[in-house]
Amino acid sequence: MDRFQAMQLFTRIVELGSFSRAAEKLDLPRASATQIIKQLEAHLGVRLLQRTTRQVRTTLDGDAYYARCLAILADVEDVEAAFSQAALHPQGRLRVDASTSFGRLVLIPALPDFCARYPEVSVELSLTDRQIDLIGEGVDCVLRIGELRDSSLVARRLTALPQVCCASAAYIARHGQPARPADLERFEAVDYLSASTGKSVPFEFLIDGRLESRSLRSRLAVNNGDAYVAACDAGFGLIQVPRYHVVRQLAAGTMVEVLQPYQPPPLPLSAVYPQNRHLSPRLRVFVDWLAEMCAALP
Repeated sequence: MDRFQAMQLFTRIVELGSFSRAAEKLDLPRASATQIIKQLEAHLGVRLLQRTTRQVRTTLDGDAYYARCLAILADVEDVEAAFSQAALHPQGRLRVDASTSFGRLVLIPALPDFCARYPEVSVELSLTDRQIDLIGEGVDCVLRIGELRDSSLVARRLTALPQVCCASAAYIARHGQPARPADLERFEAVDYLSASTGKSVPFEFLIDGRLESRSLRSRLAVNNGDAYVAACDAGFGLIQVPRYHVVRQLAAGTMVEVLQPYQPPPLPLSAVYPQNRHLSPRLRVFVDWLAEMCAALP
């Protein structure tokens, strides 16, 4: 039994909650994965996993062994990176998650530069507006917009994304423009539902150095960034959104920025990754590249 391979397999099973998915990630037959874990448990003399037809869970011994495996595997990766070409020439697959709009409008157009710099790194990109489980879904890095709540993860602040309050030109033609936040009582908005709470996100403005929130009447609520902008474009009311998402519409005149003297607070953008993966050379160069890319954003 290759104990190092067994540790890798065991940690992936715990993280993904599945023998078959872990075997697939490590290019192993499903039967081989089962046999390796049986041999590992026999070697240790303890049961590490509780298996049912629907799920796989760790035992108390499995929890302790998992924590030790993470530390050992991280140390091994660190040593190999320090004394091999991996530090100079990162390689392998990098699994990244980002919001739909940021990925489509900012990240994907910039990715050719990263791929040209690091041709041995392949990127597996998922785009979703929901809050994913990095460990459970086997993701190396997620780009999150907004304040972070999960202190068990490592995060690097990349930039602050300017926001704008805007509406479609057709909506402005029908209803006029608010001159100050207090005027918003006469207007409607598109409700954006938070992926983490499911609740409507209020508008926010910086007024005389204070942060004030406003909730507007709404006939439509969405939980996706692209749908949020599309609803505004269709005339359902005002939205408050990162500027990158509507920069083309503003330039074309199909959307109009309102309340410019009362700017919304910028939204932090962070690269977030599990603690046990912060030493990966490919992840390190990717996060450094992200910081460089964000610094060049207009």
